[in-house]
Amino acid sequence: MRTFSVLLLLLLSWSVCSWADGGKIRQRRMWIIESFAIEEESPGPFPYKIGNIHVERAYLLKFELQGEGVDKDPKNLLTIDNKGDVYVHKKVDFESGQNMLKLMFEAKNKSNNAVDIRLGVEIRILDINDHAPEFQKSVYEVTADESHAQGTEVLTVLAHDNDNPTTSNGTFTYSIKSVTPKTDNVEFYIQQHKESGSIYFKGCLDYEKAQKYTILVEAKDDGEKKQFSSTSTVIINIQDGNNNLPEFTGKTGSGKVKERETGVEVLRLQVTDKDKPGSKAWIAKYTINGDKENQFKIETDPVTNEGILTVVKPMDYEDQTHQNISISVQNEVPYFSCKVKKQVPNAMWELDKIPQNPGASVANLYKTMPATIHVEDINDPPVFIPPVKNVPVMENIAIGTSLTTFIAKDMDGSHANTFKFVKGEDLDNWVTVDPVTGQVTTAKILDRESPFVINNTYKVIVYAVDDGEPQLTGTGTLFIHVNDENDNVPILEMNRIDLCLNTEPTMANITAVDLDLPPYTSPFYYELLGDVKNKWKIDPIHGKTVTLVKEKDVFSGHQLLQIKISDQQGLYSIQNLSVTVCDCSVNSNCHVRMVSKARMGPTAALMVLLAILILIVMCLLALLISCKEEKKMIANDDAIGCLITTNTENPGTDCMVPFSIGVDKPDSANMHSSIQVSTKVNSSQNVRSQTVIQKSQHAVSQAPQQLLNGQAFERSSYRSSTRRSYRNFQRASIRSSFRSNYKVNTSYFGENLAVLINQKVLSLQMREEELGAYEPHCYADEGKPTASSELDAISISEDDFHPDMLKTLDNRFSKLATISRPDLMRR
Repeated sequence: MRTFSVLLLLLLSWSVCSWADGGKIRQRRMWIIESFAIEEESPGPFPYKIGNIHVERAYLLKFELQGEGVDKDPKNLLTIDNKGDVYVHKKVDFESGQNMLKLMFEAKNKSNNAVDIRLGVEIRILDINDHAPEFQKSVYEVTADESHAQGTEVLTVLAHDNDNPTTSNGTFTYSIKSVTPKTDNVEFYIQQHKESGSIYFKGCLDYEKAQKYTILVEAKDDGEKKQFSSTSTVIINIQDGNNNLPEFTGKTGSGKVKERETGVEVLRLQVTDKDKPGSKAWIAKYTINGDKENQFKIETDPVTNEGILTVVKPMDYEDQTHQNISISVQNEVPYFSCKVKKQVPNAMWELDKIPQNPGASVANLYKTMPATIHVEDINDPPVFIPPVKNVPVMENIAIGTSLTTFIAKDMDGSHANTFKFVKGEDLDNWVTVDPVTGQVTTAKILDRESPFVINNTYKVIVYAVDDGEPQLTGTGTLFIHVNDENDNVPILEMNRIDLCLNTEPTMANITAVDLDLPPYTSPFYYELLGDVKNKWKIDPIHGKTVTLVKEKDVFSGHQLLQIKISDQQGLYSIQNLSVTVCDCSVNSNCHVRMVSKARMGPTAALMVLLAILILIVMCLLALLISCKEEKKMIANDDAIGCLITTNTENPGTDCMVPFSIGVDKPDSANMHSSIQVSTKVNSSQNVRSQTVIQKSQHAVSQAPQQLLNGQAFERSSYRSSTRRSYRNFQRASIRSSFRSNYKVNTSYFGENLAVLINQKVLSLQMREEELGAYEPHCYADEGKPTASSELDAISISEDDFHPDMLKTLDNRFSKLATISRPDLMRR
C-alpha cells in the first residue's frame, strides 16, 4: 500500500453562539486539511485508503464528505468511514481537466445530528508519464528548389504531449533519426522552438544527385521513470534549378528573306541543356542582339526547345541587302552554381557559388551565336510622290479642266520598270487620267450637290501599274474640294397643306430649301402669283419659313397656288402649292378625313357579303331543283285565240328543250341555223305571229353574232334592242302556242341568251356604236308606231286567264288587246 503524506493545518476560531428562529446554532472549531494526493491511473486494488481525518470527542461522531469526487463530478470517487479513513474507488485521469478536487468534511454528533466539526478538504491529482508526444502530421511533404542557399529553412514540424507541461513528463525533444539517401553534398539538421521543430540544411542541394530526401524525425519526452516517443516522416522533393547553361549545337534554315515579306521563318537554332526536360531550368529563352529596327522576333519551340527566328517587319533591298544579328540563349529561371569546398563541423560549410550574391547578373556566361539574314530583291510597286493630293475647285468648271498631275517613281534597284496610270475609284466619273503623264482632267461638270460628294469633298483613286513580274500597283489619292456656286433654286419642302374652313383668317407655315451653301441659300423672298386678292397672302414674305394666310373669301375645297421663291441673289423658282380647305370640326386633318371617307364602312361590307351569299344560294337552288313530268295540253276549243296560261311550266322545271340556242361558228348563217324551234304546226297558224317569231329569231340571233364578231355598240341600245326582240318573240310564241299548239320553251332560251350576253357585256360597256339596224314591228298603223315606254313592263301572268279579263284592262292595255285580238274586244 502506497504511503500518502497528509498535511494538516489547524485554524482555531472562537465559538460563536447565536439564536435564530427559536433554534440555537453552535459553531465549534473548523479544521482545514490542506491536501491529499492521488496519483492518476493508479491500478488499485480498489478501494484503497489515501489518509485519515482524526477527531477526538467524548461522544460518538458521524463523518460525511461532500463535493467533487463524491456528489459532484467525478462522482463516486471518494468515501469516508466512521473512523475518518478516506478511500479511492476508481482510477482518475490528470488529462481530463480536473487536477484538483475540493470537498467539505463534517463531523456530526450522533445523538442530535448537530455539526460538531467542519473541515475543507483538497485532493491533488498527481500526473504520471502516460502519454507520448504526438506529431500534428504523420507525413510532411515539401518541395525545395536546388538553388536555395544553405541555412534556408525547409520545413517546420509540430508535436504535442498531453502530460503536465510543467513536469518532465510533458516536455520533449526533436531529433533527426535518419536521412535517405545519404549524399556528401548536403546535411540536414533540426532546431527546436518550444513545441515546433524547423529543419534546415548545410551544403548544396543538387537535383542530379538526389531528386528526393526522406527524413525520419523523432519527438521524445523527458519522463523521469519512463520516456515515451513518436516519429514523423518528412519528404523533401528537390526541384531542378538552373545549374546548367544551355549551349548552341547548330542552326538550320536559308537565312534569306524576300523584301517586303513578313511572317517568314528564316532560321532555327538548336541548343542542348542538361537540366530536366520541360522544367523552367531546361526551357530556352532567346534574345536578339543588333536588331535596332525590331525587324525580327524569335520564339522557342515548346517541343524541341529550338529558337525560331521570324521576320516581322518588311525589309527593303534598296535600303539593305543583309542584316547582321547575334542571338544569345538562357533559361526561364536564373542560372546558379553551387559546389562544396569544405565541410565544417557545427557550422555552415564552405561553398563555391555562382552568383556569389543573390540577384547578381550572370549574363556574361550566356552562350551567343551570330547570324546574317540576306534580303532578296523582288519587283517593287511604283510609289506616288506624294501619295495624297488635295485640290480645291469651283463647281461647274468647264469639262477638260486640268486638276493636277500625279508623279510616281519605280523604286527597284536592280532593274527599272515602266508603268502606266490607271483610274481606280471615281464613283461619278468626274475625271479622266492620262495613262502616261498622270494628268487628271475633268470629264463632266462638277456638282457640289452630287450625292457622291461628302463634306464638299470628292475622292478619286489613281493606280500606277508597272510591267514587272509580277505586276505591282502603287496607289495615289486625290481629294477634290468643291467650292459652292449659286446653281440651285429654292423649292418648297412640302407642296401640300391643309387649312380649316373658318370665318376668321387661318394660317399655315410653308418652308423652302436650297441645296446651295450660304450666302446662296436662305432667307428667301416669297411672292404669290395670280388672283389672290382678299383670298391668300404671305406674311412675312422674307425668311426660310413663312406663313400662308387664308382670307375669308376662300371656300372649302382644293386650291392650287403658285408661289415665286427667290434666293438672296435673285435666282428663283415658281412652285405649285396644293391647299385643301375643309371643315375641321370633325377632323383637323383634311387629308386623313378624305381617306377615311373613301374607306368601306362596315354596313357596305355587310351588304356586299350578303349579296354574295344570296348569289351562292340562288345558284345552289337552281342546281337542286329536279325535273318534273311534262304536263299535257288541256283541250279547250273556246280558248282558241286567247292568251291562256294553261299547261305553262314554272321557270327552271323544264325537262324537254324545245327551243335552244347554239353558237358554233361566228358566221351569221351558221348562227341562224343553230336556232331551232320544236313545234307542232297547225293548219290554222296565224301568219302575223309567224312573221313576228321570224323577226324575233333574226334579231336575237344577230345579237350574239355581233358580240362574237367584236362589233362595237352602245350599251343602252344593245339592251333595249335585245329586250324588245325577246319580248316580241315571247308574245308571238305564246299566241302561236295556243292557236297552233306550238310548244316553245322560253325559259331555256332566256337563260342561254343571258349567258351569251354576259360574256361580252363588260368589254363593250363604253362603246358608242349601235348593235344593229333593228326596226320594231308596228302592231297598229304602220305610220304611227307606239313609243310608249310602259310597254317594256309588260309581263306574262302565271295566273289563270279568262277572255273576259281583257275587257277590264286600262286604256293602254286595251289598245294593245285591240291590236292583238280585235275579235275578242268586239265581244
